[in-house]
Amino acid sequence: MASRRLRRLQPGVARPGLPIARLPRCWRHRPSRRSLLGRGGAKRPAEAEPRRDLAVSLAAAGMVYSPPPAAAAEGQPGPGPGPVVVADAKGGAGAVVLLRLGQTLTLSGRCLLTCLYGSVRVFGFSVVPEQPSYQFFSPHSHSALTVEAVAYAEPKASERERKTEAKSVLRVHLVPRDSRSKFLKHFAPQCSVVLLEYLDTPLTKFILSYSNFSHIFRAKRPKASSYTPEDALLAMAGVGQQDPASGLVVPESMCSALEQLIQACQEEDEGCPVLLVCGPKGVGKSTFNRYLVNLLLNCLPCVGFLDCDLGQPEFTPPGCVSLIDVTEPLLGPPFTHQRTPRKMVYYGETSCEQDTERYIDTLKYVFSAYERDVPLVINTMGWVKGDGLLLLLDIVRLLEPSHVVQISAADFRDMPRLSLEYLHNTAGLHTRAKGPRKLKDLEPGAGHEGACLPQLGPKLLCVHPEFPGAGDAGLGRTHSSVLRDLAVLGYLSQLQPPGAASMLPLSGLTPYQVPFSGVALRIIHEDIAPAHVLYAVNASWVGLCQVPDELPCNAEGPVLLTQTPMCNCLGFGIVRGVDIDKKLYYILTPVAPENLRLVNCLLIGNIPVPNCVFLNQMDTEGEIPYVTSEYNYSISGAGKLKIKKHLKRREHYRTRTVV
Repeated sequence: MASRRLRRLQPGVARPGLPIARLPRCWRHRPSRRSLLGRGGAKRPAEAEPRRDLAVSLAAAGMVYSPPPAAAAEGQPGPGPGPVVVADAKGGAGAVVLLRLGQTLTLSGRCLLTCLYGSVRVFGFSVVPEQPSYQFFSPHSHSALTVEAVAYAEPKASERERKTEAKSVLRVHLVPRDSRSKFLKHFAPQCSVVLLEYLDTPLTKFILSYSNFSHIFRAKRPKASSYTPEDALLAMAGVGQQDPASGLVVPESMCSALEQLIQACQEEDEGCPVLLVCGPKGVGKSTFNRYLVNLLLNCLPCVGFLDCDLGQPEFTPPGCVSLIDVTEPLLGPPFTHQRTPRKMVYYGETSCEQDTERYIDTLKYVFSAYERDVPLVINTMGWVKGDGLLLLLDIVRLLEPSHVVQISAADFRDMPRLSLEYLHNTAGLHTRAKGPRKLKDLEPGAGHEGACLPQLGPKLLCVHPEFPGAGDAGLGRTHSSVLRDLAVLGYLSQLQPPGAASMLPLSGLTPYQVPFSGVALRIIHEDIAPAHVLYAVNASWVGLCQVPDELPCNAEGPVLLTQTPMCNCLGFGIVRGVDIDKKLYYILTPVAPENLRLVNCLLIGNIPVPNCVFLNQMDTEGEIPYVTSEYNYSISGAGKLKIKKHLKRREHYRTRTVV
């Protein structure tokens, strides 16, 4: 197979235009035609009270699946010894599952989950019949999710009356009478019934259309010898039962930290707490954050989330610092819940190592939008060595969290323990150490000379992960670059019309036409000669930003900025073409038109468009745009860079002083 390499179209080549309709502030919508890009392959009520007390909610909730938890109260039956009961749902589009108290069902795949009777917990979030259906995503790129039956407050009624109530619920979803009889035969106090329905959304259609990710939601089918009728019914719902060992496991230290954080958020005396989670790569920071947010949503209507991780953000494509209000549970990995933040800045890199000052300024700008009206969870980067550790100290001093959750190995070999003494006596990358404060106003000779005042600062909670490979980023399920591509694809899936029967390729979507004079350009990560700027802009991932200052006007060519502005980012798009003759940019973006009217700046960073968007182009004849198979790799520097990972970083070398 001939080798392929991405290339840019020359901006001097004009593209034929069609009649266009004008939008305010330079955004114009062009009638649909094939583009240069190819195609590829409810809210929880605020007044709802938690079904269980705090101690029971944190005891192995959704993340510890072996052994099963004990009964919630005396006199209640424990988990049934038999298997989970599964029946065919009405219409054959799903499965109805009955779980006894403490029983769990670990699943892979995707489905729409509805609690019909009782109460179940999924990844820390309690689901009850009064709530709407929730989208459930358990791809192979992450640990499998588990549905667990938990205790709930039963009405004061006889067992016969409870069976009658359950029968009336099942009659709506189970048509065959023998199926209802099977369920009622296994029905017992504290049982829960859930409905799992097949889920097909624009997100799943778009991601599965690319061959690289066509199997990401496919449920692993058991061996033929162990395949049961229940497995077939679950497969109809789009999920497959997995070994509980493939789920998530939470150690005792994490349960203790979660309990203290939940209690701090429920107390109103000390205001809304700010919870900062830190640690090296591969220790489960993102998993901890999602689980903590779900637990908080059991008793709070909203939770703030400040995402400082440029490489693996939770709600946005990579390269962003954002502040978002979370009101819905997180029942899937980041690429399944891309959302619009309250405030966002496009930094343009997956690491801030080259410009830490701009990163700190970005954090200050985004954090200023936090109104301290809800608890705030802060997600940090996994760069905690060398300058990364010093930068983390700057972040702690800047954001002033009330609690610091340090997830690290038990011996703290990855990073030192962030005690109050360490935080006060160690200088950061851009901040100085405060140092101990001496006692004053003490009577001389009282024996207090040299004593120190108690230091005020965040409360440290240490969590020690116990899953295999904790702290070793190379042993993760999925490479970080693949997760970044999935986040970008998850964002681009918002381009799909909600009611479309089938997936529309990017080549069939309608782009916007933006005149050169309407927006300014700034390439963040490199210094590009003005004559070559359009080469870099073409087919690039761009941030759509709003600069408050008045922009210069250039009628002859693109408007260029000399410095990277600190401004709000309203969304993202792909520059799918540049028309030099008409002085137009063609941009695909899911940002709403009312927000596009505010956009006056395009920021181009170092976040690439996934290669599958260019390479996996179906129904294409001839040469694929932006892709070539004729490339001379004999030219010096033309080949792919070879990274020698066996070479250690500079801090790993030992130096010897010769006297």
